[in-house]
Amino acid sequence: MPNPNPPSDFAHPMEAEFARLLDYYRIPWRYEPTTFPLAVDNDGHIAEAITPDFYLPPFDLYVELTTRQPNTLNPKHQKIRRFAELYPDFQLRLLNRRQMRHMLIKYGLQDELPRLIGDPNGNAH
Repeated sequence: MPNPNPPSDFAHPMEAEFARLLDYYRIPWRYEPTTFPLAVDNDGHIAEAITPDFYLPPFDLYVELTTRQPNTLNPKHQKIRRFAELYPDFQLRLLNRRQMRHMLIKYGLQDELPRLIGDPNGNAH
């Protein structure tokens, strides 16, 4: 299924690469299709939300990618826990830096690691 999002529409180059892998395997996807409110202020305005990077309709699964270092992931993990509490009927999977590194190596893209998930010294973009 062709997807309407050209690579320039992605917030991060790793998202574009993930989309290319999904396309290669012909897995339909949508990019940032839904924003889920996590907290509202006293006036009812959204104070905190999460917009997962991808939705994979065949699996009814949302996917969030992160290239952050593990020691900086607490806020992201808190959002995902809050999402699970508020939206128990939805599945959200976080692919972290280590998992994406393994995926890129598996698909022969190790030369792209610095561009996609950070430099060889472990610094994220």
